[in-house]
Amino acid sequence: MAYFRKLPSGNWRAEIELLDVRDSLGGFPTKRDAQEWATFREQEIRAGKAGKFPDKTLAEALLRYEKEISPTKESEHFEVLRFEALRRKFPKLVEMRLVDVKPDDLQEWVDARLEKVKPATVRRESNSFSNVWTVAAKVWKWCPLESPWSFVRVPSDGQPRERRIPWQEVRRLCRALGYISGKPPQSMQAEVAYAFLIALRTAMRSSEILGLTTEAVNLETRVVKLDKHKTLRYTGRPRFIPFRKPAKRLLAAMMAGRAVKLFTVSDDSRAALFVKAKKRCGIKGLTFHDSRGEALTLLSRKVDVQTLQKISGHADINVLIRHYYRESPEQVAARI
Repeated sequence: MAYFRKLPSGNWRAEIELLDVRDSLGGFPTKRDAQEWATFREQEIRAGKAGKFPDKTLAEALLRYEKEISPTKESEHFEVLRFEALRRKFPKLVEMRLVDVKPDDLQEWVDARLEKVKPATVRRESNSFSNVWTVAAKVWKWCPLESPWSFVRVPSDGQPRERRIPWQEVRRLCRALGYISGKPPQSMQAEVAYAFLIALRTAMRSSEILGLTTEAVNLETRVVKLDKHKTLRYTGRPRFIPFRKPAKRLLAAMMAGRAVKLFTVSDDSRAALFVKAKKRCGIKGLTFHDSRGEALTLLSRKVDVQTLQKISGHADINVLIRHYYRESPEQVAARI
């Protein structure tokens, strides 16, 4: 049996009594939210009493997810690091039985993380952890289908970045990284400069650029073929990226003398070297990934939005417009 009452604050509280189990939770903004939680909790109690789900802990779920699911993702490295941090910093939570983890437990984790990191970081971590529940419920049958994450207040998406990259900053960064126009890179720093310039010309991601091979780049047709891109796993088709002549000159210089891979620098080293170069130049508020937004904003002046979507590889055109088109109203006004 479930009972609901409105609190002086205006929020709702749910109280349930079922199979000798009593539980309650408050702070719901609407009565419907309280009713949904009560339904979910009653399902948990019935499942636990009936012995429907195996006695598996969150730690066991994380471990199995790492072995079976994470290797299929491009973000495997970062996901594993998140799981390791969860085990290290929240041992009591990960040792709980999966079916015993309540929304309150997860909300405590969210609130604790918000004291240490930015909301965007908490949102990314929450997405990774909630996926564990989804797989555990739908594939492994370790817990109810309705996840406790449904009742957790996770930070919403922040405002899209508006950072533009003036070419004065590009030149300073390239000089700091040892870039010489037309000359193949002789150091990892110079490779980072080439990767940054290619990103600005093609709107490719860092991982896509650093994974390029001589077979993937066709200088005659000016098309890059990404056989190992994540969309290949989802659609069964590789991703093709057309590029302009300025990018062709950069890629040609990188391909000179390369047998297979164009770049030797890893993504972690690229990130570290890029940050060091920024500090030497006194440039603030810039990330390597901002090059993708800058490239797509510049390309939007030359092609229609459908063509831009093919270049960027976004399945949802709204994501492209919201997060990667960065012209200000004043800049648009000046052009029209």
